[in-house]
Amino acid sequence: MTNKGLLVIFSGPSGTGKGTVLKSYFAHHPEAKLSVSATTRQPRLGEQNGREYYFVTKEKFAEMKSKNALLENAEYCGNCYGTPRAPIESWLKKGYNVFLEIEVQGGAQVRKLLPDSIGIFILPPSVQELGNRLRGRKTESEDAIQKRLNTAKREIQQAAQYDYVVVNDTVEKAAAQVAEIISSEKYKTSRNSALIERVLNND
Repeated sequence: MTNKGLLVIFSGPSGTGKGTVLKSYFAHHPEAKLSVSATTRQPRLGEQNGREYYFVTKEKFAEMKSKNALLENAEYCGNCYGTPRAPIESWLKKGYNVFLEIEVQGGAQVRKLLPDSIGIFILPPSVQELGNRLRGRKTESEDAIQKRLNTAKREIQQAAQYDYVVVNDTVEKAAAQVAEIISSEKYKTSRNSALIERVLNND
């Protein structure tokens, strides 16, 4: 691969199934890369360090931030999240499509730094269904869930800042829509100026 890869910002409220949709997408597109974020929050049941997140202390996170090792960073529900810069830059240069599963606040930072990135916002079928999914996790109190739902409503209001919205009604359908978006973006003329020049110069 010689063409530069696409940087995809993948956002949506907690509980919309972003990770599940990406897992389905990656099952059919193993060539794509998923950026692993760093966070100061505690691991959930079944999560592994270096797979879902890099779980770090607040001191380590502050050190990464001070050394400009993070592409973006944000605070969400009392925890810090950030995207390590080095692996993303390396993958993009090699032509890989890279997905960043990040919060709306962090996504805005990346889009400002890298306006050529693609923004995909994952929506739940309804706020009521989102609440059901959060309760189904059985990891938080009702008070914490209500706070997440209030945050979700504010985030959904910012969906218009993204290029695309995908409703996660069924995982397979949502993953297929993501694949369609990536395919169409790959063939945009604005991303293929080098190809056009190459064709013109090989007459």
